[in-house]
Amino acid sequence: MSSQVRLRLLPSARCLFDDPVQVKVAGLRSRQAVTMRARSTDEKGVVFSSAATYRADDNGEIHLDRDPSLSGSYVGVEPMGLLWSMKADTLHKRFQKTKSLNPHVVKFSVHEEEEEEEGRVLAEADNERLLLGDGVSRIQVSEGNIRGVLFTPPGEGPFPAVLDMYTFGGGLSEKRASLLASRGFVVLTVPLYGHEEMPKNVREVHLDYLEKAIKFLRKHDKVGAKGVGVISLSKSGDLALSVATYLPGVEATVWINGCSANTVLPLYYKKSLIHPALLFDMNKIIYTESGGLIIKNGVHDPLAEENKDTLIPIEKAKGHFLFVASEDDLNWDSQGYVDMMVERLKHHGKDNFESVCYPGAGHYLEPPYGPYCPSSPHAVIGKPVLWGGEPRSHAAAEVHMWNKIQEFFRDKLSCDAEQTKAKL
Repeated sequence: MSSQVRLRLLPSARCLFDDPVQVKVAGLRSRQAVTMRARSTDEKGVVFSSAATYRADDNGEIHLDRDPSLSGSYVGVEPMGLLWSMKADTLHKRFQKTKSLNPHVVKFSVHEEEEEEEGRVLAEADNERLLLGDGVSRIQVSEGNIRGVLFTPPGEGPFPAVLDMYTFGGGLSEKRASLLASRGFVVLTVPLYGHEEMPKNVREVHLDYLEKAIKFLRKHDKVGAKGVGVISLSKSGDLALSVATYLPGVEATVWINGCSANTVLPLYYKKSLIHPALLFDMNKIIYTESGGLIIKNGVHDPLAEENKDTLIPIEKAKGHFLFVASEDDLNWDSQGYVDMMVERLKHHGKDNFESVCYPGAGHYLEPPYGPYCPSSPHAVIGKPVLWGGEPRSHAAAEVHMWNKIQEFFRDKLSCDAEQTKAKL
């Protein structure tokens, strides 16, 4: 390693997962070409990495927020490109960061440019990307049949409260909930199934479980008097619609790349069937050379007469909706479902919604600056599927969406007291 070359991460090498960092290199020769690399290992032991070639300026410096990558995992000026362009060393792997207590560590390094192999390391630095801001409380919840994790910001509050229904079929993920709490929200994240203490081989979903979770949130002493927010993704999107439609106390619902109808499993409330499941035609799956499937066209049409009972009457909801759709979602037609829902709400004279669609984005829209996922095993299909999207556009969509979600919740779940944002 060269003692002259310095790699700096600003304003600090320690930050929240959803914070950008400035990557700067100094001490190189004038106009020297080098390879910048990023490398990390996720919770499952899968290695993710990226590389990009840069040329120093006349002063021997490289600033990633100013200088373009000339080749590699991406090209052009991309300040956070080394993070979002990281790829798994194994096909069809999705970056797994579900636990909030340990930081995600990324090793940045500068290498001499070599034609065929990784050149000598000139400088390196570790970026600790935390999911919990200082002062944020994490409490395991086991009350009645509620299983989950509660995150609360520092300070007395009151704070806006959010129920995070992040995952479907893959257990519990704390990433999005802990980051929202670090931004000033009380957040309860719950698994819908797949948790170690929940029944196996679930054949139906009951709204009663989510109703208890909402009541648990609303009675917390740090939560403001107004109703709660709900945030979802994929299958939990249609559950979020049903929660907003049938349960009291829901003021704001964020629907991300879901469906306008109840999917996969029948939905019950107070032991009565509310909606049957919109089903899937496996004969319409497209097989690709990579082994990943394209399943978008397999979902039955929710507007077909035989499927009308699966449609969720969202016009009955009293709260507000934020619909977020990726135009290149290959899981299902998210943008088409948004169009359906907007048309339905307008038909009923409703204006309690806003929507945003992202060109070039794929299915898994998450908090920003994690590795883009092109394909991974599907929780329901059980085989690898293609999620769609182009890495650069997808990464930009995540940054915009994350800010939009926080603005939406703050606006619709405003509390009387000034909110406190956690800091590192």
